[in-house]
Amino acid sequence: MRSFFLWSSVLCILAGLATASWFALYVTTPVPGDDQVTVVIPKGAGVRRIKQILGKQGVIRDDVRFLLLIRLVKEGKRLRAGEFQVPLGLTPLQVLRFLETAKPVQYRVTVPEGWILEQVAAVFARDNWIDQEKFLQLCRDKSFINQLGLSADTLEGYLFPETYTLVRGEVDEKSLITAMVQHFFTVWEGLEKPGGMAFNQHQLITLASIVEKETGSAGERSQIAGVFYNRLNKGMRLQSDPTTIYGLKDFNGNLTRADLKKETPYNTYVIAGLPPGPICNPGHAALKAVLQPSKVPYYYFVSKNDGSHSFSTTLKEHNRAVYKYQKNRRNVKRK
Repeated sequence: MRSFFLWSSVLCILAGLATASWFALYVTTPVPGDDQVTVVIPKGAGVRRIKQILGKQGVIRDDVRFLLLIRLVKEGKRLRAGEFQVPLGLTPLQVLRFLETAKPVQYRVTVPEGWILEQVAAVFARDNWIDQEKFLQLCRDKSFINQLGLSADTLEGYLFPETYTLVRGEVDEKSLITAMVQHFFTVWEGLEKPGGMAFNQHQLITLASIVEKETGSAGERSQIAGVFYNRLNKGMRLQSDPTTIYGLKDFNGNLTRADLKKETPYNTYVIAGLPPGPICNPGHAALKAVLQPSKVPYYYFVSKNDGSHSFSTTLKEHNRAVYKYQKNRRNVKRK
């Protein structure tokens, strides 16, 4: 009996040493290679999924011992989502240490001022950050919009134009939209609000979007806002081409007289006051312009075909300006 226990003990020790050697060999043996590979760890990926990803990319050998290593060193909760440039030739333990401290690759995506929802969705979908259709569906989902603290039919006007820093594996449609709307609120809350304004927030954003679309010249935004306020206060229609275009389906780039007569909720040649919602996503300068418009005597403006505008107080002056700059435009086209 004593001999049996002795041999059992010896066998257990040998088995333990063999297991330890088997484990240590894996942990200390690097995968051959002297280059680096791109590894994307999705948000919410578990250790088994991470093991599979690293194994497929040749960073480690896909082996159950990697899971034992994670449990032993308690690194599972420290592995972050993201895209990493991982060097080859590391041991499994070194790979874990690298992923614990490495910064994920960051990308910058710019959303210009004045873009509409479809353009915003397209720029993020272009590099596979989001699913374009799902993004747009969420932008029109009233339940989701309400969760963001807004009461609107769509998120047009509230996806703030900015350069966003993104990390692979951390971005999805909801998180991206939420970040853009939160950025809008941050900017909006930081702007000075004069007292006694006749319009609510949604109407102000709508007006800012029209100002954004009407001019490419930052210095004129407050003047154009002043013109629109003058027209609204006098009960004049805004007669804004960009609003009319927004209400047209399949606009081909050529705004016709027939288009100006079409009855749509956005045709400000037909409707009085503001359209029902924003026609684009305005930037900081346009938002500031509607909150701090210039006090101007003008009721009209026309493009000078160089990005700036000619402003007029009377319709007679405006008609002369229209004739002048439209004539110049035709002459430029002939050349």
